[in-house]
Amino acid sequence: MDYQTASSALKSSFLFSSISDQDLADLLARAEEKQFVQGEYFFWEGGAPDNFFLLISGRVKVIKHGSQGRETAVAFFSPGEIFGEVAVLEDKPYPASAVALETSAALSINRQAFRDFVRRHPEVTLAMIGILSGRLREAQSRLHDLAGERVEQRLSRTLYRLYSKLGPELPFTRQDLADMSGTTLETTVRYLSRLKQEGIITSKRGLVVIGDGPKLAVLAEG
Repeated sequence: MDYQTASSALKSSFLFSSISDQDLADLLARAEEKQFVQGEYFFWEGGAPDNFFLLISGRVKVIKHGSQGRETAVAFFSPGEIFGEVAVLEDKPYPASAVALETSAALSINRQAFRDFVRRHPEVTLAMIGILSGRLREAQSRLHDLAGERVEQRLSRTLYRLYSKLGPELPFTRQDLADMSGTTLETTVRYLSRLKQEGIITSKRGLVVIGDGPKLAVLAEG
């Protein structure tokens, strides 16, 4: 493990930002750095929650698997963010799968080691509550969008939310974007074509590139 890189990743995480260097060193001694290639899974839906992860580099997509094998993207994570922690805290199977969108590195933290650490550092519990509350607010916002906004605005909001979190290159198919926006593939294809004609995006198979973030923000706000 590159100790300096791993330590910097922990310090940049909101969850561990208030922890002393000595306590971070103690946690690092219990953690393991793992490398993942594009398309490799960190964990699978329904698997035993042995570890959660703090992303050091790369990008991660969390997906739910449908009854007929269809996948739906439900969350995305960038360096400094944690994922898989809810299953670890509840000691219940992972509710979704996590896959690397590109070559990625992450700290894997064992369930028991983390529970022991939290018992000694209640401030980490408060930080965890803050993280989960933020995710709940985001989920509520997405539900509001699905219930009340026009299809075009929902698609624009989905694109802008992903752009704000992951940067201009979005490695998603048109079906991914349709699923995340609660609309059909045909509608998504038509709207992406319009955005392409207006110079807001460019696209190719499995990738959408945001070329004009300010214009997209205006569309997302309606």
